[in-house]
Amino acid sequence: MKFTAKLLTAAALLTASATAMAHSGHAEGGFTSGLLHPMLGLDHLLAMAAIGFWSVRQSNLMKNATPAFVIGGMILGATLAWGGLSLPGVETGITFSVLVAGILIATLAKLPTAVGGILVGAFMLFHGFAHGAEMPAGATLAAYLAGFSIATLAITLVGRGLGSLMLKADSRFSRGVGGVLAVAGAYLAAA
Repeated sequence: MKFTAKLLTAAALLTASATAMAHSGHAEGGFTSGLLHPMLGLDHLLAMAAIGFWSVRQSNLMKNATPAFVIGGMILGATLAWGGLSLPGVETGITFSVLVAGILIATLAKLPTAVGGILVGAFMLFHGFAHGAEMPAGATLAAYLAGFSIATLAITLVGRGLGSLMLKADSRFSRGVGGVLAVAGAYLAAA
């Protein structure tokens, strides 16, 4: 089995097993809470998977750098929350990330690496801030950070895997996925 296939399988299993363990609220303990947090919110799941999906059609540099932009934005956002700083429009930024990622996929948009990287980092800043602000009391920062970083990468890689599969199919399928994501983002924004 190719390395990429093994990595995607591991990411999918991690995502599926964590979702299966999810109950209402967060589990006790920093690592498990961090691992589950990105998977318990539909907006987080959709945005991270959509960014992975979109990155497949980008330049090799952007595609390869996307995980770093995702994690960098997440950590920066969480750090702002843990530092007691305020970030206006967090929920709007999160739902907007789903909407815009859907539009980017539906239009098969290719962005320069600098623009794409800033956009991905900004989207993840909002997601990271929400994760950081919602860290359970008593959770250790390092364990929580490790948990949500692993989950975020897993979701992004699953999205990338789906995007890779769609590259082999008619582009109308990718456009359809993007359209559905854009509608979901608009619905989340209106809700």
